[in-house]
Amino acid sequence: MNPVLTIMGYGFREAVRRKMFTVVVLLTAAFLVLFWLAVRYVFGRIGSIQPPGDINVDPRTFAGAFLLGLAMFATLFLGVVLAVFLTLGVISGDAERGLLQPLVVRPVGRVTLLLSRFLGAAVVCIVYVLAVYGIALALIDVYGHWIPPFPLAPGLELAGGVVIAIALSILGSVFLSSTANGIAVFMLFGAGLTAGLLGSIGHALSSPTIEHASRDVAWALPFEALYQDGLRIISSNASGVTGFLLQLGPFGGAFVHGWGVRIWSLGYLCAALALAVFLFKRRDL
Repeated sequence: MNPVLTIMGYGFREAVRRKMFTVVVLLTAAFLVLFWLAVRYVFGRIGSIQPPGDINVDPRTFAGAFLLGLAMFATLFLGVVLAVFLTLGVISGDAERGLLQPLVVRPVGRVTLLLSRFLGAAVVCIVYVLAVYGIALALIDVYGHWIPPFPLAPGLELAGGVVIAIALSILGSVFLSSTANGIAVFMLFGAGLTAGLLGSIGHALSSPTIEHASRDVAWALPFEALYQDGLRIISSNASGVTGFLLQLGPFGGAFVHGWGVRIWSLGYLCAALALAVFLFKRRDL
């Protein structure tokens, strides 16, 4: 167990030394300040919002779900940024600097090294995602007196999505350079989010082709599926016109959800790590 903790600590100290955390902390602080201003402004004027005509919309539920969905998007993005910073050069970068060769022979092997770096990044990112999500949720609760029916579940699914991104980044680092790996992970992340947005557009336009394509991408990139499931949870108590309007937007409705997605995501994570271990064992250092 000591080698595992030592390698986890090494990864964290390396990230701090390169000032990666400084960038993420500054981005997070900027987001939370802007989010606080938005929440305060929206809920400060929620009483003056009157839906036109006979449309029966619950302004507080709509605003709360939409703002929390926006916070989830930002939290997932920042979490993936942190995940990439922590893992983009785990294998290729350390190999190029000559740091892997003494470790993978003695005192630890390749499997222990790779999984230790994964665990270290996963612990840091899970704590980070839950903290940012919790702060955003607390702001909405304080100013808007609204919380989703299952407050913790969306945060856990966001953390799960970031952990999958970590596994993909570590897998890429086995055979890609640090720069190429970072670009590849961000491209996959962008593809997943774009597919989710297209799913909302397809639903609004009643286009089964676009909806099915969006679902296929979400299953192929489970961090997007978990994010969508979290969006579904925060708007699950909205009904009528309020629920319909939330489903049309990118931050309050989703179409891929359920335990099937969660089980698939767990299997996907294990498969990505197993493939990374297999390829790392075969790599010539």
